[in-house]
Amino acid sequence: MILALESSCDETAAALFDPARGLVGEWIHSQIALHEKHGGVVPDLATREHLRTFAPLLERARREVGLEAVQTIAVTNGPGLAACLAIGVAAAKALGLALNAPVIGVNHLRGHVWSPFIALHAEAPEAFDLRLAELLPHLGLIVSGGNTLLFTVDATRRISVLSSTRDDAAGEALDKGAKLLGLGYPGGPLIEKLAAGGRADAYDFPRGIGRRDELDFSFSGLKTSLRYLLEKMPAAEVEARRPDLCASYQQAVVDALVRKASAALRQGAGTFRSLGLSGGVANNRTLRAALAETAARANVRFLAAQPAHTGDNAGMIAFAAWADRAGADVSSGLALRIEPSVALA
Repeated sequence: MILALESSCDETAAALFDPARGLVGEWIHSQIALHEKHGGVVPDLATREHLRTFAPLLERARREVGLEAVQTIAVTNGPGLAACLAIGVAAAKALGLALNAPVIGVNHLRGHVWSPFIALHAEAPEAFDLRLAELLPHLGLIVSGGNTLLFTVDATRRISVLSSTRDDAAGEALDKGAKLLGLGYPGGPLIEKLAAGGRADAYDFPRGIGRRDELDFSFSGLKTSLRYLLEKMPAAEVEARRPDLCASYQQAVVDALVRKASAALRQGAGTFRSLGLSGGVANNRTLRAALAETAARANVRFLAAQPAHTGDNAGMIAFAAWADRAGADVSSGLALRIEPSVALA
């Protein structure tokens, strides 16, 4: 039994994972309402909220499922906001001492890598290893507010990064675009909501790096293009055309992501058996549908993280601590340190 904690940014979360059954409990406290008024995450406020909510969250977990059978404590130790990570790691160490259980650090990005496979395990825990072997090598795409990258998982479960963004992450571009459009926070879901009533071909925004053989992403030019366009438009026109602006801007983000994933599949020349999508932006229905179609054309299985496991959550940390045995930091107890800027792989 693995008890996992997550506090890399603005979500306080815990989860309990049983390899024989799957996730038997997940608890999360969202800070969106707290940060919404500021237009983004305020690190000091996030840290204080983690301090305030971790104890009640863990007490709720104890009441609902019990923690007596916990054998391992897994905790996100990077990347993320340093003070927020420190709260989670300190809580994990305290629990490790209280429950006489080893504490292991889990890379938050490796949690995202494994999140699309959580549902596969839940379907048949006893057959997971065999079913996973049929889906490797795997090509994955992490799309969030802080990261946009393509990676592979080979037949031995070794993770390798293929490409990343050279500037803004896709989620960051959506949030900044929403701010320019006068929308609230978080911006991605608000853009998606308005985009449903607009035309995706109304405006021609850049799609990042255009070379077919180049896998890196770039979204800063997209954001700049929107800013220049809005500066030329009267306020009344912006208001009237906001759905079209959202739809076109969102489509530019989706196209850039899909084109690079498609290029990676082509370069793999039939190597990959599955295509995965994870991270907070993975909830975007337009993106999910476009990548599902891309996977179908390439004759590979499409695996998208479930909505509950797309953003910051402890379920994926618990699962990664079990499935990603080679990637866990086996430092135990008081030796575990935070790594705010650690990369994937």
